[in-house]
Amino acid sequence: MCYLIAKKFEETGCVALQTTHGQHLADLKRELLQKVGYDDIQLVTISRPSAYGEYEPYQFVDTEDEFRQAVLGMC
Repeated sequence: MCYLIAKKFEETGCVALQTTHGQHLADLKRELLQKVGYDDIQLVTISRPSAYGEYEPYQFVDTEDEFRQAVLGMC
């Protein structure tokens, strides 16, 4: 288990999706980065939110579709 985090640079907080490592996660990150680019939004994978206070507060979403919408809404 891991968490995919989307954070807009220079802003407080992030969106987080609980997921699993693997090709599907890599494909999702690639898809989103193609849409939003690398300049404004950071996508990272972390093991546990409590270890990464720099991303707080976390807004957890339940589905990949919710995560996609949230990331695209950051643009």
